Amino acid sequence: MTTSTTPRVCRGIGEFRTALAERLAAVPGEASLGLVPTMGALHEGHAHLVRLAREENAVVAVSVFVNPLQFGPDEDLERYPRTLEADLELLARCGADLVFAPAVEQMYPDGEPLVRVTAGPLGAVLDGASRPGHFDGALTVVNKLLNITAPPGPVPFRAYFGEKDAQQLLLVRRMVADFDLPVTVRPVPIVRDADGLALSSRNRYLDAGQRHAALVLPATLRALAAGELDLDAARARIDAEDQVRLDYLVVVDPRTLAPVAPAPGTLALVAAHVGSTRLIDNLAL
Repeated sequence: MTTSTTPRVCRGIGEFRTALAERLAAVPGEASLGLVPTMGALHEGHAHLVRLAREENAVVAVSVFVNPLQFGPDEDLERYPRTLEADLELLARCGADLVFAPAVEQMYPDGEPLVRVTAGPLGAVLDGASRPGHFDGALTVVNKLLNITAPPGPVPFRAYFGEKDAQQLLLVRRMVADFDLPVTVRPVPIVRDADGLALSSRNRYLDAGQRHAALVLPATLRALAAGELDLDAARARIDAEDQVRLDYLVVVDPRTLAPVAPAPGTLALVAAHVGSTRLIDNLAL
């Protein structure tokens, strides 16, 4: 059941931890906590994550933090949309209790951290090859957010991640397992617009022509999954779209990201630039 009450916004780590403890202590019966980590610029895909967290937990927290560590030197850190007021309106409709929206200086008070989580071999391929250091930065901030949010004692703690970022999701799950972090990772299926395009905060960069051109990505994934195209033909279909520049289209074992032949249980992953905007998508075969 959702509520329209505006969530409490916490800017500091100590303030957020105190607010979490107060909310959990006030829960009648068994307490549980759900965290939805985001970079803001929220859309219906994020709303779906928050609604699911609301259904499954007594207390729901959402982080809104544009993490500089996961942006490369030529990427869109400065222009990445920051829409906190609109985000709070959406989160109020979805029933979030708390929003953790720290400044960079709060998360990294000494500047860039000298110790980081390393994504390892799973983070060196695909998006990790195209965006060196991206996953080290992403895992470092997720690790921090999980540690900042983790409730004391036996309170069930769940963190919600969308399946659109399939490689990131795999890495987060491995980090949680390998580091024995006290959290359950809840994957949530991709949310798409009516035309099939996967929802993304970066979709707002696309003009009408680019938006139409981007539809070749989900359409090609569907054709690949249906067996209508092999990989070479699927890549050629994307390459034939003037406004789209393919980064990769691969089929992998979803547990290891090793390339495999298309078969039931495998995962097709695509990344491409549409104009200057980089989009990713995937589909289980």
